[in-house]
This record gives sequence, structure tokens and C-alpha cells, in this order.
Amino acid sequence: MGRCQDDGTWVWTAVDPVSKAVLGHVVGARRQRFADRIVAKVKARVWGTPFFISDGLRLYTRAILKMYGQWTEHPRTGRRGRPRNPGLAPPPDLRYAQVVKHQHDGHLVEVERKVIFGNDVAASEISTSFVERCDLTMRQENKRLARKTLAFSKKVHELDGQMTLYFAHFNLCRPHMSLKRDGASGRSARRTPMMMLEVTDHVWSLRGLLTFPYHNISPCN
Repeated sequence: MGRCQDDGTWVWTAVDPVSKAVLGHVVGARRQRFADRIVAKVKARVWGTPFFISDGLRLYTRAILKMYGQWTEHPRTGRRGRPRNPGLAPPPDLRYAQVVKHQHDGHLVEVERKVIFGNDVAASEISTSFVERCDLTMRQENKRLARKTLAFSKKVHELDGQMTLYFAHFNLCRPHMSLKRDGASGRSARRTPMMMLEVTDHVWSLRGLLTFPYHNISPCN
């Protein structure tokens, strides 16, 4: 097993740093097929080509190329030998960077910022603090993610269903302090991530969320 893979159960998340919205999640091991799924969800829900930032997990690079890469024929060089096989190459508008944290004896010693795709990427743009903050909130508020409790999830499909409800509440019902702005009356108006994305124009109640007729199609799954 490579250093980048893990057979444990992980909650993969895709977070928009501007609206704070969780664009999608996948519950599964750190394997290529699950990396492909989370990137596929981002492509299905985001117009255009977003700027991707992740940790140093190597599975993301291949998953992003699968979803956004262009099939490229390599020109012949005129040299002896078999020519290079055609393959996927990043388009000019694809930008992807990684934040790689190096540790020694359990202590952080260096934070490396690497540009994988794209040329016009400034070092100040490369940060994963927004998704790390979302993960911290998720662990604090969700007992199913706590290992040493009776609420710890023992089945993947139950954890997946609970995370779907949690992220729906996170996106639609929970105003975020960082999204406040002054309204017409001069008072601070509360806003949720889905209000920032103009999916809705009000803060949903939990009752409204649970009674909404989704017709078996969830925008947060």
C-alpha cells in the first residue's frame, strides 16, 4: 500500500472558501475511486473550472486530470524509439496547488506550497485553512466522528446519511459569523452559505429542511 492510501473510513469534503458552502462529500477510504467521486461532484455542481487547493495526497492530481484534463497527442520528436503514448494533459485554465506539511517526531517543521497545474498562482492564494476549519467544526459538532464514544458510526451508509443531513443543515440553516453584512436597516444581516450562492434568500429552519419535498434528489449528497 502506498503512502497516500488508507483503508480507514474518511469523510472527503469539497468546500468553497468564499461562501463557506460544502459543495459535496464522499464517505470512504483514501483510494483513487473515492478521490474521483469527490472531484466528479465538484465538476457537476460548479460552472467553469475552479481553482483547486488540497493537501499533499497524490490521489487528487489524477482525479482532477480525469475530470478536467484534455486528451493530448504528443508530437513526434524524430528520435529513435517508440513515441510517447497520448494521454491527459491539464488545460491552460486549470489551476491546482497543494499545501504539504512536513513533520518530524510529531512536530510540524515546514509547510510547503506546491503549484501542480497553472502558472498564475500566487503563494498567498495557496491555503487549506478554510477546509481545515470546516473539518474542525464538523468534528466538534458530530459525535459520529468521535472515536471513543458510543455514538461512533459503525456502518458507512449510516455515516453517509448522517453527514448528508449535517451538511444540508450547515449550508441552509446555519448562519455563519464570517458571512454577516449590514442590511438596509443598518443592522447586521445573518447569511448562510446557500444565501451567498443565491440558492435561497432566507435562513432555513430545521423543520423547513426536514419537510422540504426533495423528491429523492438532495443538493447536499
